[in-house]
Amino acid sequence: MVELFLQAAAVVFIYFLAFFLVAQVIRNNSIVDMGWGAGFVVVTMATLFSQGAFAERNLVLALLVTIWGGRLTYHIVRRNWGKPEDFRYAKWREEWGRWLVPRAFFQVFMLQGALMLIIAYPIILINAFPQPGLRYLDFLGVLVWVIGFYFEAVGDKQLAQFKQDPANKGHVIKTGLWKYTRHPNYFGEATMWWGIFLLALSVPTGWSAVISPLTITGMLLFVSGVPMLEKKYQDNAEFQAYARVTSKFFPWFPRKSSGQEGGSD
Repeated sequence: MVELFLQAAAVVFIYFLAFFLVAQVIRNNSIVDMGWGAGFVVVTMATLFSQGAFAERNLVLALLVTIWGGRLTYHIVRRNWGKPEDFRYAKWREEWGRWLVPRAFFQVFMLQGALMLIIAYPIILINAFPQPGLRYLDFLGVLVWVIGFYFEAVGDKQLAQFKQDPANKGHVIKTGLWKYTRHPNYFGEATMWWGIFLLALSVPTGWSAVISPLTITGMLLFVSGVPMLEKKYQDNAEFQAYARVTSKFFPWFPRKSSGQEGGSD
C-alpha cells in the first residue's frame, strides 16, 4: 500500500509540474482547474495497471472515476478555453507580485496535487487490495455516486444553459436543481466521493478512506468552493434574496419568505 501510494504521489507531482510549466508560459494559473478531474483518472489508471488490479470492484471504480473525471474536464475546458485567467487566480497574481512563481508552484499546483492524493486515497486503497466479487456496500456506493453525479452534471448543464440566454445576464439562476440548493454541483461532487468511500469499506482498513469525502466536503463547504463563490455575490441583492430561501448545500425544499421572490432551500 505504501509503495503504491508513493507511486501515485510521483505521478501526481509530474502531472501538476507539467501544468505549472505550461501555466507560466501562457500566464494563466487557472488552467490548474482543467487538470483536476483528469488527474484522478490518471491516478486511477496508474495504480490500476501498476497492481494489475482487475477485479470487479476495481473495474467499477475505474469506470466511475473515468466518467466523472472525463465529464468534468470537458466541462471546465469548454467553459474556460480562450478566456482570461479566472478572477481568483488573477487576484493572487496581483497580490503575490515578485513571489508569484514560487507561491503559484506551492500554493496552487503542489497544494492541488497534495489534496488530490488525499481525496484519491480510497482509489489507491481499493487498487492496492483487489478482491473478487462485489458486496452490498459496493452497490450502495454506486447508487450514492450516481446521485452525486446527477447533481453535478445536471447542475452544471442547467447553469450553462441559463448563462447562454442573454436575458439572464446579471441574474441568478433559481430553477431546476438550483431551486433546492445554491450549489448542486458542489453537493454532487462531495456526494460522489462518499459513494466511493462506501466501495472502499469492503477492502482492508477501508474505514480510513473516510478522510477523502471529509476532505472534499470540508473544502467545498468551508474553503475553496461555497465561501469563495458566495463572497463574489455578497453585494448582489438578488443573490442575497435567493440565499435567504435556498439551502446552502444540501438539497431541500424552498423556504417560505413573505415578500421575497425566487430562490429555494
